Amino acid sequence: MKKSADTNKIFKAIIIFVVAVTAIFTLMPDYLQKTLIFLTPDIDDHRIFDNREVAAGDKAHPWPLSNQYNNFTLSTTMVDSLKEYETVAFMVIHRDSLLFENYRDQHTDTTLSNSFSVAKSIVSLLTGCAINDGYIESLDNKVINYLPWLKGSHRKDLTIRHLLTMSSASSWKESYTSPFSVTTKAYYGRNLNQLIRDIEIIRHPGIVFNYRSGDTQLLAAILNEATGMTLSEYASEKLWKPLGAERSALWSLDRKGGTEKAFCCFNSNAGDFARLGHLVLKNGTVRNQALVPASYIKEMITPVKYLTDEDAGMVQYYGLHWWILNYEGLHIPYARGIFGQYIFVIPEYNAVVVRLGHKRSRNYRDKHPTDVYSWINAALEIIRKNQ
Repeated sequence: MKKSADTNKIFKAIIIFVVAVTAIFTLMPDYLQKTLIFLTPDIDDHRIFDNREVAAGDKAHPWPLSNQYNNFTLSTTMVDSLKEYETVAFMVIHRDSLLFENYRDQHTDTTLSNSFSVAKSIVSLLTGCAINDGYIESLDNKVINYLPWLKGSHRKDLTIRHLLTMSSASSWKESYTSPFSVTTKAYYGRNLNQLIRDIEIIRHPGIVFNYRSGDTQLLAAILNEATGMTLSEYASEKLWKPLGAERSALWSLDRKGGTEKAFCCFNSNAGDFARLGHLVLKNGTVRNQALVPASYIKEMITPVKYLTDEDAGMVQYYGLHWWILNYEGLHIPYARGIFGQYIFVIPEYNAVVVRLGHKRSRNYRDKHPTDVYSWINAALEIIRKNQ
């Protein structure tokens, strides 16, 4: 009898525990529930979000194949790097042609991948498009002219340039480790517009570089206000269609019919991502059509050395939402995402390199993840052996 009573007590305790956990989970905010369910972001998260199509046009322009297309055997070192960081796509465009492509983990040339913070660099290009179209007169325009609800004691000082250079001095605290951070809430939450309305400009902008996803989301709100279009609509008309993208992309939203997660979640494939790098390589022009002013591209890929970072160092590695690497005498602007999503532009070799995958190095050299050097070296080896 005693054994049966003890069993009943244990069973009741389990039931009470399950009910309590269920109740606590039910009362949690929606974004926290998603955080606990999915734990960490992934490159196929468009499947768990609502999305808006970034439509491709009727006239796609497939990459022409180089005479030396895929005429290259990967070295053991390259194969090891591809495996170590769980690469799903590696592509080299050279002299406007597809020189090399390699896909892994069941990914193909059509598989969608989340770009994560590469999306920030796309927003920068769209800002250049808005200048070209006359929607934005100057990068020194005050943000409050577009977003009159902006808060903070220094809200009147904030300019578009400050947002592009990540020097807004806002209250947004970037964090990828805490499930309670504003960045996590932005990724999994359902009300981005309210989230950015809580941002305050608390210090003088334009002095210190401090990476903030909120700066990009504010830029997206400006573009929406200035153009009268959603970010996806504007990206389709000003980039995706004229670039000749082969497939429509997806921009993930905070909810159905809602707002694009401008700071993170543009989903496409390696070949179409490469078109963005090619646009930068060609100084904002594609097939004799100027999409972005050459002057904007030049400034976009020039380091903002007048800013200091949190380590009191000169910012030699960032421009207008594009990273900048100086390596072996090469000036390489690039877009990057948290899990090793990269679009590299190598003007000295007339080349664009795209790498997509699940991981990147946790170690840094000169503010760049160390795997960056692996992809650059691999691309240079491929290019040099096929010249």
